[in-house]
Amino acid sequence: MASNASAVRRWLETAARDLRDHADLLNDLNVFPVADADTGTNLALTVETAKQATEVLETPDVSELVTLAGQAALEEARGNSGTLFAVFLTAMGGGLEGAERLHAEALANGVSAGSVRAWSALTDPVPGTMLSVLAAAAQVPVPDVGEPGSNHQLSLYLRHLVEAAHQAVLASSQELEVLRGTSKVDAGALGLLIILDALRRAVSGQESVGPDLWGGADPAPEHRGTDGQPQDRHGEDRHREGLDEQGPFTPVDDVLTSIGYDLYPPVHDADAAAFEALKDANTGVEVMATMDMTALVAATVRHELAETGESVIVSAVSEIDPDTWRWRVHVHVPEQQMALSVLRRHGSPRNITVTGLTAEPTGEPHVTD
Repeated sequence: MASNASAVRRWLETAARDLRDHADLLNDLNVFPVADADTGTNLALTVETAKQATEVLETPDVSELVTLAGQAALEEARGNSGTLFAVFLTAMGGGLEGAERLHAEALANGVSAGSVRAWSALTDPVPGTMLSVLAAAAQVPVPDVGEPGSNHQLSLYLRHLVEAAHQAVLASSQELEVLRGTSKVDAGALGLLIILDALRRAVSGQESVGPDLWGGADPAPEHRGTDGQPQDRHGEDRHREGLDEQGPFTPVDDVLTSIGYDLYPPVHDADAAAFEALKDANTGVEVMATMDMTALVAATVRHELAETGESVIVSAVSEIDPDTWRWRVHVHVPEQQMALSVLRRHGSPRNITVTGLTAEPTGEPHVTD
């Protein structure tokens, strides 16, 4: 089992790949907070940024690696979903502080810290979204099995974590008002399940196997050790401490089957007309920016943006000095100047992007000064 900084790198590599594979599907499911058909693209690009950061960071410290990857992702995050994932990842790194390896208790602390930060980053958090998946994952206890810190305990914890996330995704069809009466689930919630399942597979040495094949097939002969036991592609024993004893587990494909997307695109989608109507009703823009502010100024900006727009996220990226932090800001507004005037009233926004909230094919956001 891989349980150090290399596992973090493999996690983000696996998640970025899986999100690219599912991007079109997630875009089709995207109806909240606005039906702009970009959740899959935004998550894939944001996780890719985090992955690229880990490739150039040489620290062996798991906490530092995750924190810095999260900060890099937050600076370049795309959309509401990408921003929330980056917020989660940054805080997760802080929760891992002091951990030399990814054992179950350390991961539980990290997931809990990430969930709290993500929920608090949004001015008006809504259940039935990726936030509910994070909350469910954060409530999973460390199993009282085996030796504390053992690989077996970590494997079982990750299995339980993904099972809880899986159930939270399925529940989104009833929790999220816009989805009631349909057979669909929230796109961001499903995207986060893909990310968490990638974590499970990467830490367990299963990252080379896609979401629909985990734990099923025996590895080819060239992936066996000198003792004849199966190994992953990094030469690590897959059967050590019971990693495979729980059998196949396909949470992402189970969700896709439940919503009629086991074949994509589906031959017939009963919800297609309702989803298209939501996408046609989109107006406004998404504005994102970076600002250096004190906590008090950041709170004021959050309050004023909440009076102007929706989906307000104001989250600290990194400390500049004892009084000032670098913050990332996200908001949906009818006109970009409504947000930019608030930001410029309280500082000097930079790294500003403005993206139309339409269901047109996604492209690069407009960058403004």
